[in-house]
Amino acid sequence: MIKKPKPYQKEGIAKIIRERRTIRDLKPDPVSVDLIVDILNDAVWAPNHGLREPWRFLLFHGTGKDRFVEAVKDATSSEDREKYGNKKDDYFRNVPIHLVIIMKEDPREKQWEEDFSATSALIQNFQLLAWENDLGVVWKTNRYNKKQEFLQAVGIKDDEKIVGVLHIGYINKIPEARPRTRVEEKLTIVSQSS
Repeated sequence: MIKKPKPYQKEGIAKIIRERRTIRDLKPDPVSVDLIVDILNDAVWAPNHGLREPWRFLLFHGTGKDRFVEAVKDATSSEDREKYGNKKDDYFRNVPIHLVIIMKEDPREKQWEEDFSATSALIQNFQLLAWENDLGVVWKTNRYNKKQEFLQAVGIKDDEKIVGVLHIGYINKIPEARPRTRVEEKLTIVSQSS
């Protein structure tokens, strides 16, 4: 007997995917480190080739944020410091948690791509789980992520890469949804050979 497929439901995970937003406007209220650890323990169930689990994490909160802010400041160009003044410092100090997601750099191209993809999937898992727990996240890949001053100051090893810095806190304001292109405009269906 052939099982009839269920109609696609826009509930549960589909609803969370569509509702999640990048949140830049975060409340300064403290976020429990235990909550972040719990979310990470679920997020690491991302698919990863050979179960290599190529990731590790640095979490900055409380007065530990000072180290993060100083590392960003040291890696910021004088032009940007002049342009933004202390605005960025103040923003970073008000964000409750900064989570740096790091992957080990495999010198083999195929493995590197697999590991980068897996770590990106972990980050998406984290964002969705955070959203489910009323936390906002912005995933940043700023210029300082590649600056030696920043990498050394926060403890990134020579054989590692930052895949993203997540700024995490309770949501102050949710931005409006921005429309996505219908997949039919980008989809090619191949239904026969040659």
